[in-house]
Amino acid sequence: MKIDTTITEPLIQTENLILQYGQKTALKNVTLSIEAGKIMALVGPSGCGKTSFLSCLNRMTDLIPNCRVKGRIRVGTLEVLDTKINTIALRRRVGMIFQKPNPFPFSIWKNLELPLIEHGIHNRKQINTIVETTLSDVGLWDEVKDRLHTSALALSGGQQQRLCIARALSLQPQILLLDEPCSALDPISSGVVEDLIVSLRKRYTLLIVTHNLAQAKRIADKAALFWVQDNVGQLIESGTVEQIFQHPQHPLTKAYITGARG
Repeated sequence: MKIDTTITEPLIQTENLILQYGQKTALKNVTLSIEAGKIMALVGPSGCGKTSFLSCLNRMTDLIPNCRVKGRIRVGTLEVLDTKINTIALRRRVGMIFQKPNPFPFSIWKNLELPLIEHGIHNRKQINTIVETTLSDVGLWDEVKDRLHTSALALSGGQQQRLCIARALSLQPQILLLDEPCSALDPISSGVVEDLIVSLRKRYTLLIVTHNLAQAKRIADKAALFWVQDNVGQLIESGTVEQIFQHPQHPLTKAYITGARG
């Protein structure tokens, strides 16, 4: 077994994270570190708290009634659960891509322009540059440069998802959270988005929820297995992809990756 001797400071750290919806505890005691410039895959059966965990990291949980988060979350030196935190600034730093593409019902151009204006960028030349750069980053510029002012809803599913990624990138995030970004796409579009995610490694830190174990093995540096125990989502094991898939330490991890459970 190859041992990774590289020491890297974690960019994201959670300590004893607890998430509750009303009286129901959805996650309990999740302690996890994610290094900068890595792709971490969150795997596990449906309903074990993977998406809920992502939502905690940029305080999307604030938008859910009767939702409470306890414990500690740090992004760099930022204490995410501090009540004085600017959540708008946090979500700019920690972008989110959802399972189903969700472009705004406007033109391709306005999908990128609106969030920039919302965050105080009004210079037309700067906006033009950001639009072209981010669309190029996701491989869309050559495909849409002649129809920037047509509806984003006319794009294919894969193009819409890449546009949503471009929209997040336009705000210059440090971290991207991706909640099953390929699951609603056909295999070809899924492959394009998967290649895009890999290309963003090093420039960004990425956490991806996926039920596709082969995908996790292909694209991720690290992996974390979540499971429901005693009706509560819990982190079972985390480590390098090689460790999780070839040398799992926990019986549940071994059962899940071999298809015996889940």
